[in-house]
Amino acid sequence: MDTIVKLDLQDGITLDELWSLQHKAYRLEAEIIGFHDIPPLLETRDMLSRVQEDFYGCFTDDDDLMGAVAVMEESPGKLTVTRMMVSPDHFRQGVAGRLLDFVFARYAEMEQFIVSTGKLNIPAVTLYTKHGFIPAGVEEVAPGVELVEFHRRGKV
Repeated sequence: MDTIVKLDLQDGITLDELWSLQHKAYRLEAEIIGFHDIPPLLETRDMLSRVQEDFYGCFTDDDDLMGAVAVMEESPGKLTVTRMMVSPDHFRQGVAGRLLDFVFARYAEMEQFIVSTGKLNIPAVTLYTKHGFIPAGVEEVAPGVELVEFHRRGKV
């Protein structure tokens, strides 16, 4: 059974694994949505080591990093899923869903969860919809490239 743990971005090996995963995952999203200036793709290892988000990684029994999620409480009671990435080697195995379920349980006190993805990223849109997110708005971030923001209610 896989394990989900908080990632220490000050650990060089962890940082390297996460940076590599981030580039594999976001390069594919860039291809899907036709936009290659996705912020995580422009980030260096040093920049990644200094972000304010909390990262959680999903590992195999052999300690392979299958996927990771990053979150940030940008305003009280509202948690934004700032990044979601799954290794192409582990696509369609439920990794992203397990990471979302982990976030919902770990941050159960939150009133609202927020996430955004490219409108053309059908796998991500499907994932978020399946996990109770509802589209809340669309923003054009570059000509022909639209991001959809989704909201999900937290505690009632």
